[in-house]
Amino acid sequence: MIVYEYPFNERIRTLLRLEDLYEKFAFFLNQSHPLQHHVALSTIFEMLEVAGRADLKSDLLQELERQKQTLLSFKSNPNVQAERLDAVLAEVDRISTALIAAQGKTGQHIRENEWLMSIRGRTIIPGGACEFDLPSYHAWQQHPAEQRGQDISNWFAPLAPLFDAIGIVLRLLRESGRSTKMIAQAGSYQQMLQGKVYQMLRLSIDESLAAIPEISANKYMLWVRFMSQGGEVKPKSYENDVPFELTLCNF
Repeated sequence: MIVYEYPFNERIRTLLRLEDLYEKFAFFLNQSHPLQHHVALSTIFEMLEVAGRADLKSDLLQELERQKQTLLSFKSNPNVQAERLDAVLAEVDRISTALIAAQGKTGQHIRENEWLMSIRGRTIIPGGACEFDLPSYHAWQQHPAEQRGQDISNWFAPLAPLFDAIGIVLRLLRESGRSTKMIAQAGSYQQMLQGKVYQMLRLSIDESLAAIPEISANKYMLWVRFMSQGGEVKPKSYENDVPFELTLCNF
C-alpha cells in the first residue's frame, strides 16, 4: 500500500515538510561518503528555512500541553491500556521539557557560526560549494567519516528537541483517525465534510493499481481525483473504479 497525506492547514503542512527533511537528514547522516554528508549538512540549512517561524516552538508547546490534557482525561476510562497511556504521557512530558529548555531562536547556534553560514551562503548557488570556492569546507570533507558524522550530529543537536516534538505531534495526529474503505467511481470521489474541521487526510491505495490521487479539500468538501501516468506522458484521468482507504485525522 502507498500512503498519501494531505494537510488541511499551513501549520500541518509545515510540520510535514520538516518531518520529510528530517528523514532525509537522518538517512544521509548515517552514510559515509563526503557527498552524502554534504547533503545531510545542506538539509540542516533547509530545516532552518522552513522552521524559521518564530511561533513554531510555542505552537508545538501548546499542542503538546493540549494533548497531555486530552490524554489525562482518558485515565478514568477502563477500556484504555493504562501502561500504554502512562508511557505516552511520560514521552510528552519529556519532549515538552526538552523543548522548553531549548533556548533562543531555532537554529540560532548555526546562524552564529560564521563558518557554517559561509557554507550555507554558497550552497544556495548552483555548484557554489566547489573546492575552489570553499577550500576549508573541502578540507573538512577529507576528515574521517566518523568525525564528519559527529560534527554534523553536534550541529544538529540543538534542533533535536524541536524534531522530537514534531514527531510525537504528527504521530498522535495520525493515530487519531479511523480508516474507512471507499471506492472512487470512475476514478473520482467526493465527500461533504459539513464544516467539520480536520487537520490531515491519509489515503492508502494498492500500489499495483498505479493510480495517483490528486486531493483538494476545505472544511466543506473533499475531492479526490485519481490519475494514471506512464513513461513521460502527462498524467491523465483514471477511468476505472479505484478502491482505497481514507483516514480523516483531527486532534
